[in-house]
Amino acid sequence: MSVGYVAVQWNRHKRVYDAVLVSGVAAYLGVYVGLGRLLFIGAEAISAEILALRALGSCAFLLLTLTLCIGPLARLNPRFLPLLYNRRHLGVATFVVALLHGALATGFYHGFGVVNPLMSLLTGNTSYGSLRAFPFQVLGLAALLILFLMAATSHDFWNRNLGPRLWKALHMLVYPAYSLVVLHVALGALQTPRAAWLAPLVAGAALLVVALHIITGWRERNADKRSAEPIQHSTEWIDAGDAGDIPDGRARIVCAQGGERIAVFRHGACVSAITNVCVHQGGPLGEGRILDGCVTCPWHGWQYRPADGQAPPPFTERIVTYSVRVSGGRVRVNAKPLPPGTPVQPAAIEAVHERE
Repeated sequence: MSVGYVAVQWNRHKRVYDAVLVSGVAAYLGVYVGLGRLLFIGAEAISAEILALRALGSCAFLLLTLTLCIGPLARLNPRFLPLLYNRRHLGVATFVVALLHGALATGFYHGFGVVNPLMSLLTGNTSYGSLRAFPFQVLGLAALLILFLMAATSHDFWNRNLGPRLWKALHMLVYPAYSLVVLHVALGALQTPRAAWLAPLVAGAALLVVALHIITGWRERNADKRSAEPIQHSTEWIDAGDAGDIPDGRARIVCAQGGERIAVFRHGACVSAITNVCVHQGGPLGEGRILDGCVTCPWHGWQYRPADGQAPPPFTERIVTYSVRVSGGRVRVNAKPLPPGTPVQPAAIEAVHERE
C-alpha cells in the first residue's frame, strides 16, 4: 500500500496463480506446435518457425481475451474473483507472449534484407486502401506498444505517482489495444489462404467480450435503480434495507442519487457506511468482506477500517465515509459524503439475530 514498494509482493496465492499461468502457456505452445507437426505433413507441412509464430500469436490473443473477460465474470459470479486477484500478472504475461510473437514475425519476414526490420515493417506495405492487402502488421505493432505501456506501468509505484484516475485511464487503453489485435488477426487471416476460418473465430471472441460487458453493465444499472429509496420528506437520507438481511462481515451496496455507490457493512451488531470505491484501482469494496476488523477489497486486498475509512497503520490511505443510523430495524444512510478518513459512530442493530 503506501509504506514502500517491492518488485513483486509475493504470497502463496500469487505463486500458485503464476505457476498455473506459466504452465498453461507452456502447455498451450507445446500442444499447438506438436499438433501442427503431426497434422500437417508432406506437401502440407508448416515450418517450425511459422508454427511457433502462430502459437505465440494465438496464445497472446487468448490471454488478452481472458484478461478482458475476467472483470465482468467476477461481477456476475464471485467464483471468478480468484482470477481477478492477480490479473496484472496475466496482463504482463500477455505482453511478453505478444512481444515474442512480434519479434519472431518481424525477424522472419523483415530480417533478411538490407533495410532495418522495423523500418521494413512500417514501409514495406502501404496498401491502406485495400482490405485484402491491408498492412495488418502495423495494427499489431500499435497494439503491442499499448500493451508495453500498460505492462511498464502495472506496478503500484505508477499507480501512486500518476494517481488512480490517470492510471486507470491509461489502462483503459486495453480496449483500443484489443480492437487493434482483433483487426490484426482477422485481416491477417483473410490474407492467408489456409487461415480464413480464423476470422469468424476472432469475431466470436470479440463478441463474447462485448456481450459480457453489456450484460454486466445492464445488471448493475438495474441493481442501482432498485438498491435504495429516498426516505419520505428527506433529501439526504436513503433507505438501505433491513439490517438483518446484511450478512455479518459483508455489505449491501446502495446507490445514491447521482450514481455514487455506498457500501453498507455489518460488523457484529453494528453497521457502517463507506464508499464502494477502493483508492487503489477502483475495486468494489462492497463485494469484499471484513477481515481482521478491516474492510478488505476483493481485488487486491487493500484494507480500511469501516468506522473511519482509514487504512490500518502503518498505511495512510483514506476513503470517504457516510453517516448511518438504524431505525425500526432498517438502515438509513446519509447520502452526503464525508471527507476521506472521517470517523463515524457505527449504528447499533437491535436484536438482529432474532430475525436471521
